[in-house]
Amino acid sequence: MANHNINLLLCLFALSCCALAFEPSPMQDFCVADKTSSALVNGMVCKDPKLAQDNDFFFTGLHVPGNTSNSQGSKVTPVNVAQIPGLNTLGISLVRIDYAPWGINPPHTHPRATEILTVLEGTLHVGFVTSNPDNRLITKVLQKGDVFVFPVGLVHFQRNVGYGNAVAIAALSSQNPGVITIANAVFGSNPPIGAEVLTKAFQVDRNIVEYLQAKF
Repeated sequence: MANHNINLLLCLFALSCCALAFEPSPMQDFCVADKTSSALVNGMVCKDPKLAQDNDFFFTGLHVPGNTSNSQGSKVTPVNVAQIPGLNTLGISLVRIDYAPWGINPPHTHPRATEILTVLEGTLHVGFVTSNPDNRLITKVLQKGDVFVFPVGLVHFQRNVGYGNAVAIAALSSQNPGVITIANAVFGSNPPIGAEVLTKAFQVDRNIVEYLQAKF
C-alpha cells in the first residue's frame, strides 16, 4: 500500500511539472507588432511575417538632443515597441535621457523592467529605494562611462549635478517597460485620490495636499 501511495505521488508530481512547463523564448524569428489590430492580448498581435519590412526594425533620431526646457529640466526619448514594432516579444528596449544643468529625471518606477543606465556625458547623482520595510536608499555619483542598475519595480531617480548638459542611454528588459512617475501618480491621478487619504498618508495639512494636486 505504501509503495502504491509513493507511485501515485510521483505521478502527480510529474504531471504538475508538465503543467507548469512553458517556453520562455520566442517561438519564431520575430513578431512584428500589428498596430492596426484591435485584439487584446498580453502584448501586441503579430502581423504576417511575410509583410515585415526593414522599417519594422529601425528607428532614427537618437542622436538628436531632447528638449529640456521644462520644469524637470530633462527629456526622455523612448525606443520601445511603440517606435520599433519589431521589438514585440523580444523583451528589450532603450531610452535616451537628456538633462539640463541640475535637471532631474524625477522618482519613478518601471513596473515591467530592470534598467541599466550608462552615462555618455556629464555627472549624474542616481539612486533607488529598496522595498518595505527598510526603504533603504542606494545611491551613487556617476561620471562619463559609468554604468548603474535599477532593479525592476523599484523607485529610482537621476539628477544632473554638473554645470553642463548631461546625457545617458538606458536599456530596459522589456519591449514595453512602462513608467509610473510617483508625483504624477499620487497627486495627478484621474479622478484624484481623496485629499483625506493623502492627508493621512503623508501626515500633512489638507491645504498642502490640495496645492500639490492643483500643480499636477
